[in-house]
Amino acid sequence: MARSIHVRLDNASAAALDVVRNTEMTESEAVRTALLEAAARRRVRSAIEREVADLVSDPDDRAELRAIREQLAELAPTPGD
Repeated sequence: MARSIHVRLDNASAAALDVVRNTEMTESEAVRTALLEAAARRRVRSAIEREVADLVSDPDDRAELRAIREQLAELAPTPGD
């Protein structure tokens, strides 16, 4: 079901709409496109945040990272080398 909204754009938002809107897009199409793109970015960001939280809370993964850090520390040159 289509939904109509009305907004007042400040100068920055109006300029952003001009960037999103190309000569072949209506203002409504540009706003819909911008909303879809923003929602997609937020979904990706949320998925990454969930993945990071899962990794941080995984004791096996934390142990593996600790082991890798220790191995890298052994390979690092000593100061003055």
